Amino acid sequence: MSNSDCIFCSIVAGNIPCIRIFEDEVVLAFMDIGPISDGHTLVIPKAHFGRLHECSTEVLAGISNCIGRIVQAVVEAVDAEAYNILCNNGAAAGQLVEHVHFHIIPRNSGDGVFGRWPAYKYQEGQAEEIGARIREKI
Repeated sequence: MSNSDCIFCSIVAGNIPCIRIFEDEVVLAFMDIGPISDGHTLVIPKAHFGRLHECSTEVLAGISNCIGRIVQAVVEAVDAEAYNILCNNGAAAGQLVEHVHFHIIPRNSGDGVFGRWPAYKYQEGQAEEIGARIREKI
């Protein structure tokens, strides 16, 4: 399953070059061409899925089976203290390529990569109400 208009599908097909880090039957990991830190790596399913919830359980298992090993290699290779793993889903969440992908972003203290986490407090009873609505959908 691929999408001829998708840049990541073109990378998987070998039509666009990349610096490949890891590859198996399900997953391809490669260096991000617009990194926000040294070692910034993308992990994608080879099959085209626009968003995480559209992936089959087999694809999610394939990603899950290898991402920890890829993260460890990236962090050790660039001598990072920590890392973020991000998966943006939809334009409103910052997804620029409509193909599921995980960003591995190596981090060091004081690197300035991300500012503060925009946390807030729920109003009284709001969390319980939203939680109930979510449980209904599962």
